[in-house]
Amino acid sequence: MRLIMWNRSSLQCSCLFSLLVGLTGCASLLPEGKQSTQTPWKSYSEAQEMFAKIVPGSTTLSQLKALGVDPEVTSNVGVLAQADLLRRLIPSATFDIHQIDPGLQLCLAAAQTCFAYEIEQTSLDRKRYGNFMADFFNFRRRVDVTGWQFDAIVVIKGETVIFKQWSGKPKIHQTEDERSPLGPLQGIGPGLLVR
Repeated sequence: MRLIMWNRSSLQCSCLFSLLVGLTGCASLLPEGKQSTQTPWKSYSEAQEMFAKIVPGSTTLSQLKALGVDPEVTSNVGVLAQADLLRRLIPSATFDIHQIDPGLQLCLAAAQTCFAYEIEQTSLDRKRYGNFMADFFNFRRRVDVTGWQFDAIVVIKGETVIFKQWSGKPKIHQTEDERSPLGPLQGIGPGLLVR
């Protein structure tokens, strides 16, 4: 009698699980994730609009901070010393000073009063899709990654911006497809060999 009751309750649980999967849809049971930095700019175009307001030779340090470029407040805004900055922007030691940007020439002459802010902003959404059971048991995991990335360097001499440079990816779209033929047993072999 206990065996019949146990079978009945396990049958009810499996039916309930099947019903839940059927009602919600397999894809909705897959986890989702988001990777982003806390920034004042919600999109790539907002970051570009902010960057367009920075005018070398005119924008001051306080105006730059008002635009949200402040390493003490804004996440992922770093400070580069003159040596790091020049190593990054001038490719070799055998350069002709007259061939580089006038703002960087000012930075070379300024020594200790020249530094830069490095802006690295990324926003990525990761959404798993495909078969729930294959994902759950680690046979196949598929992820759709979308988002944007904006990187910039703003060079400051004293209290004034003298040079700026940017790069970025306005639209990131990647897919990840990971297959494990043995599913949950895939990683067991190496673990047993180590022991």
